[in-house]
Amino acid sequence: MPPLVALESTVIAHGLPYPQNVETALRLEAAVRDEGAAPCTVGIIEGQVIAGLTEPQMRRLATGAYVRKVSRRDLPVVVARRQDGATTVAATMWIAHRSGIEVFATGGIGGVHRGARGFDVSADLEELAQTPVAVVCAGAKAVLDLEATREVLETRGVTVVGYQTDEMPAFYSRTSGLPVDARCETPEEVAALVRARKRLGLPGAVLVTVPLPEDAAIPAEEIEPVIAQAVAEAVHRGLRAAEVTPFLLARVSELTGARSLRANLALLENNARVAARLARALQPPPMAA
Repeated sequence: MPPLVALESTVIAHGLPYPQNVETALRLEAAVRDEGAAPCTVGIIEGQVIAGLTEPQMRRLATGAYVRKVSRRDLPVVVARRQDGATTVAATMWIAHRSGIEVFATGGIGGVHRGARGFDVSADLEELAQTPVAVVCAGAKAVLDLEATREVLETRGVTVVGYQTDEMPAFYSRTSGLPVDARCETPEEVAALVRARKRLGLPGAVLVTVPLPEDAAIPAEEIEPVIAQAVAEAVHRGLRAAEVTPFLLARVSELTGARSLRANLALLENNARVAARLARALQPPPMAA
C-alpha cells in the first residue's frame, strides 16, 4: 500500500478562481501519485471531516456559495453546524495526524504579519509547535515578516530543514538569508530526522523547506517592492486578521501580471513531489517472507 500525503483545501476554496482551483488540486494529487504515494486532500463536507476528498467534493468546495476557511479553532463550529469547510495549514495538520498521515504538503505556512502588534500571528506556528507531522513547504508566505516568523519557529522548538538549501526559501524566491537548522540532500536524510524526533518524544513538526524551481522563481529584489506596495494598500484599507493574507496574495498576483501566481503553482507541485518522496522514505521496509 502506498504511503499517504495530506494536501490542504484552502487553495481550492480561497486560493484560486474556478476552474483553476480544481485543476490545481487534481494536478497536485497526480504529482503525488507520480512519485509513488497516495494523496489525501483534506476538507470538511456538511460537517464531516474528510481525509481524501473525491473530485465531486473538491468541486463542491471550489464552487460553494459559502465555504468556511477552517483553522483548528473553527473545527468544532463547522462540524456542529454541518457546514462545508476548506482547511488551513493548522487544521490540515491536526486532521492528518488524527488520520495517521505523517507527511503534509502545502505552499507556504502562515506566520507573523508585517508590522504585527501583540498576537497578530498565524495559528500555523502554534500547530507546528505541537502536532507531529512533517510539513513540506516553500517557507512562509513572502508577504509576512519572515525574520520574525523564523524566530518564532526557533522559540517554539520546530526543527527547520532546508531541502538541498542552507537557507529558508522565501516562497516566491529561493533564498531569504535566514538559516535552517539542518540541510538535507535526500528524502532519506529528512526521514532520519523525522524518525529521530519521534524517538526522542519531542512534540511538534519537522518543517521541510524546499526552494521553488529556478525557472519559476522571482528574485527577492524584484518581488519585495511589490509586496511592500500591497502591504501599504492593505493598511490603507484597514484590513485586519484573516482578511490580510488573501488580499496581499491576490494583489501581488495583480501587480506582477500573474508572475507570482505561476511561481505559486510551480512551488505547490514541487512540494507535493518532495512530500511524496519523503513519505516513501518514511515507509517501513516490507516484512521478509
